[in-house]
Amino acid sequence: MFQQSNGLKLRTPLLILLLTGGLTSAALGCKATGNESVKEDAAEAEGNQEPQKDSVAQTKDPVTKGERVENPDVSEDAINALVTGNTQFALDLYAKVAGQDDNVFFSPFSISEALAMVSAGARGETEAQILKTLHLGEVPGALHPAFNALDARLMNLGEAPRKETSKPFQLTIANAIWGQIGDDFKADFIHTLGENYGAGLSTLDFANSPETARQTINTWVEEKTQERIKDLLAEGAITGETRLVLTNAIYFKASWLATFQQDSTKPGEFTLRDGSKVTTDLMHQQSSFEYAQMDGFQAISLPYDGGDASMLVLLPQDLEKFEQSLSPELLKDTVAALEQKTVNLTLPKFEFTVPLTLNKTLQEMGMVDAFGQAADFSGMTDDNDIRIDEVIHKAFVSVDESGTEAAAATAITMRTTSMPIDPVKFSADKPFIFVIRDNKSQSLLFVGRLANPTHEIK
Repeated sequence: MFQQSNGLKLRTPLLILLLTGGLTSAALGCKATGNESVKEDAAEAEGNQEPQKDSVAQTKDPVTKGERVENPDVSEDAINALVTGNTQFALDLYAKVAGQDDNVFFSPFSISEALAMVSAGARGETEAQILKTLHLGEVPGALHPAFNALDARLMNLGEAPRKETSKPFQLTIANAIWGQIGDDFKADFIHTLGENYGAGLSTLDFANSPETARQTINTWVEEKTQERIKDLLAEGAITGETRLVLTNAIYFKASWLATFQQDSTKPGEFTLRDGSKVTTDLMHQQSSFEYAQMDGFQAISLPYDGGDASMLVLLPQDLEKFEQSLSPELLKDTVAALEQKTVNLTLPKFEFTVPLTLNKTLQEMGMVDAFGQAADFSGMTDDNDIRIDEVIHKAFVSVDESGTEAAAATAITMRTTSMPIDPVKFSADKPFIFVIRDNKSQSLLFVGRLANPTHEIK
């Protein structure tokens, strides 16, 4: 899964995509930032055309050309087509990165949105390949406004929590463009990204100070992900040939609606894929959840407080066979089959970070020209040599009791009067797949597989 780029650095302008995602439980108590663009004096940024050797960021914060459209005129058909395409891309990508034995976690929404921004500057076969890979060919005319509308809906999911002890629901999405100072980027491209993605253009001096530019971008990523994604760009990732970097960050934080009591968490055995066992902390509760017994697997939806979002946990009898059958239709049928049941639930606590370099994966999925000499990004700039150098993704996930000391008793008390004699048993003490989803739009925000709760990938 951890694919490395070939390391070949051609002496041509390069484009780098940085895609970060973070999912963290409410117990961490972080404060999220919104999808804001910080204004700065554009004249000062554009007027300094001769940067000093040690000066990197001529604008430390984004200068947006074109205010983000708050209420885009987009049809429901376009938004539905976008969600459908994103879901298929998410599962295509999962199939590509799941061919190893460890934990998996990524934000397909983050990756899709960043590549959609790139497509705004692509032309010809390069654009066609990007849209085909993303399964977004059905909404090319309305693609960028549709992303804008969907972003707005997702970031408005938060409501006042039902329980006083719950942390506020937070989902934020941020985008930015980082360009070489003095280079000309086409106004239509900058306006499209500003109006539909809230992406501001910051000018950096990649040519003379690539290391400081790297640190500047890494700092932005850390701030937008509440310091959960650090050192996204490794030393040497930015070179003097870098000309443009696009960044997308998504941050999610929520409390369980039905929380776990901390004193119910006990050490227990988790069976790995090879049949061996490890000891880990297993959380327990008996409560009412939406549950389905499907052919070969169990499914349970764990709702978050203060937002119309949930974690859908899929617990298969045969993980490899199930992964081969995973499809948008299967997910849709599973969600439709969910019904309220009293469930005796066991779920492990876990936390890990997964880095991905997606160059080879995206090329295998059909996005070939964007990485080579055939790349056509003439919608970004008149420089005919620009191509994608790296597509880097890093995602963090943490699942625990989520501040349940005060809330768990309330949740359990509310449900004890309706407990049946024989509750359904759902023991996630072996590998399972989980997705974080918006229940209304059906958007998949994060997709993961827990293979080993004791293994933290860095």
